[in-house]
Amino acid sequence: MIVHNLQRFIEHTLLYPTTKEEDILQLTQAAKEFEFVGVCVPPFWVKKVKRELEESDVQVVTVVGFPFGYQMTETKVFETKQAIKNGADEIDVVWSLTAFKSGMNWPKIELAKLASVCHEEEKIIKVILETAYLNEGEIKEACKICSDAGADFVKTSTGFAPEGATLENIRLIRSCLPSNVGVKASGGIKTAAQAIALLKAGADRLGTSSGVSIMEEWSQTQD
Repeated sequence: MIVHNLQRFIEHTLLYPTTKEEDILQLTQAAKEFEFVGVCVPPFWVKKVKRELEESDVQVVTVVGFPFGYQMTETKVFETKQAIKNGADEIDVVWSLTAFKSGMNWPKIELAKLASVCHEEEKIIKVILETAYLNEGEIKEACKICSDAGADFVKTSTGFAPEGATLENIRLIRSCLPSNVGVKASGGIKTAAQAIALLKAGADRLGTSSGVSIMEEWSQTQD
């Protein structure tokens, strides 16, 4: 696999709790300059980011149930609707890991509800599994739940767990999903070499706060 236009796989991400307005403005400027496929920002900033990017084709991505996923379903539904109302194009939701670990069927019910909300508005929903807390069998089961519930993408991590995206988990997730469900690698992606390797392993999107440095590094290899 030869990767062209690496920037079109990158969601430039800024989800730190200490994020300031100037950081958001730098993020949107970089997204326009490098033509990233999207930016992933806290819900609080969605409306402003949408205004900043309205003349571009950069997608506005935000998070729901972040970062632990143990909010009530009704809360996640409200968050999702409000994010879409504010201008979000894509929703990255942390699934209910606590319900999954308890052996409940609730994660599938919850995700189906959220997928319905997103798809009614023609928006994309990605489900964050937080693979650092799952073994191989659980990842396989989780992928089936996400696919059956209508997820558009399965995403590895929030970036706040002990481990982020790994090549092994990307290969495993890709092997478990039908072709119409994408894979988003996120968590700990710092270099162009990492980014390329994850794409070759099966990722369709890359969530990273290092988008600019990755592109600067990658561009040097293209000269």
